[in-house]
Amino acid sequence: MGRRRYVARGVPGGYRIWDNKTRRWWGDLYELCPDDLLDELNGARDHDEITALLRRYRAMRR
Repeated sequence: MGRRRYVARGVPGGYRIWDNKTRRWWGDLYELCPDDLLDELNGARDHDEITALLRRYRAMRR
């Protein structure tokens, strides 16, 4: 197994997704670790599934 491109890193207030390829943060701040989103980003990369997961996590913040 190679090195993962996207990883969750703990930051004050929750988690952020770090992109190892571009070496910058990706997405928003999440209160809970977005494991299923990371699996999709590092795995199949299905655009519709990623969009659905992003909407779900944004709804959880409200």
